[in-house]
Amino acid sequence: MVISFEREKCSNLKVAESQEWLVTNGIGGYASGTITNLLTRRYHGLLIAALQPPLGRTLLLTKLDETAGYKDRDYPLYCNRWADGTINPEGYQQIESFHLEGTIPVWKFSFADVILEKRIWMEEGENTTYIHYNLGSGSQPLNLAIKALINHRDHHHHTNASDWQIGIDKTNKGICLQAFPKATPLYLLTHPQIDDKTLVSTPANDWYYGFNLAVEKYRGQQELEDHLHAVTFNAQLEVGKSLTIVASTKENPTTNGEEALTSRRAYEQQIIQKFATSKTSQPEEKNPVVKFWKSLTASSSQTKHQVAKPTPEWINQLVLAANQFIVDRKSPKHPDGKTIIAGYHWFEDWGRDTMISLPGLTICTKQFNVARSILQTFAKYVDGGMLPNRFPDSGATPD
Repeated sequence: MVISFEREKCSNLKVAESQEWLVTNGIGGYASGTITNLLTRRYHGLLIAALQPPLGRTLLLTKLDETAGYKDRDYPLYCNRWADGTINPEGYQQIESFHLEGTIPVWKFSFADVILEKRIWMEEGENTTYIHYNLGSGSQPLNLAIKALINHRDHHHHTNASDWQIGIDKTNKGICLQAFPKATPLYLLTHPQIDDKTLVSTPANDWYYGFNLAVEKYRGQQELEDHLHAVTFNAQLEVGKSLTIVASTKENPTTNGEEALTSRRAYEQQIIQKFATSKTSQPEEKNPVVKFWKSLTASSSQTKHQVAKPTPEWINQLVLAANQFIVDRKSPKHPDGKTIIAGYHWFEDWGRDTMISLPGLTICTKQFNVARSILQTFAKYVDGGMLPNRFPDSGATPD
């Protein structure tokens, strides 16, 4: 693996909170955070949905605060920095390791005789995030209490608590949360489904005050924010079993975590395979004279089939990272339109940045059809011989 951190770094707060992860969904939405699960930016969250793809990015699910109950002891797996700078709890002390599996962040928690793994990824083309837990080892079942902290705001803004109380309704697979009338609902679903025995959901509607966002303070921005504790899930995990929390704007996304994970891995493997295949293939010579001459002058070693060397893993990682910046910008005339996000977390798609980065993100990675689609998308907005500078996040007319 290319990017990995062992316990020595994961348990060092200064180091671990400076390392950030990012997953994307190909339509402008994303999830992002730190290795410690400590919020340091207003842009950190488990579901920042693109409600007007690729823009209209809105924080819906901020974080999940998990506590593992095992052999009459509680082990927090999360941490928070509060208004006075206090870190409580210190769940990062339970992190044995962190690594990227493609673009999927993977945490391994270790305490007592337990190994618990956690993965986060998004469904391509959907405002859907998967948080997947698997109990790898232990001498008895593990009780997992998961507090869902939510919000409903533009990803550039911040929230101060008020008397805002969200609507909470149970569905056949989980919970539906609606911040206010006509707001896009947030569905928190589970696999296996809630059965009031091994998996229970308890509505809360309690504000948690004074999350201290250290990076925002460094940037000279408002550093304190409040989030709403909407619901707590309590699950019992057997060794070898898994639990998936699905956060989505869709009422019926795929909830089977194993199937969704397999699908995500296949998608990323397809991107890598396309790059590897394009990298080694050569266009067929169509001129019969040139083709005949090459056949006469080629050495025997050149004419033999040569097995391509495998692409180094760090190159594959760069190819996947490049793909995270490419998102859909669909229109009636261009249903397959593409564009490039100028930078995570806060940029939209900017004309200048798109044209500068296009060769590296698409040509070098052999995504020629994507490059063509991006050029066609921007050509649609040419005005006075000029490309638009940016597409505002509010969805207004391009500048």
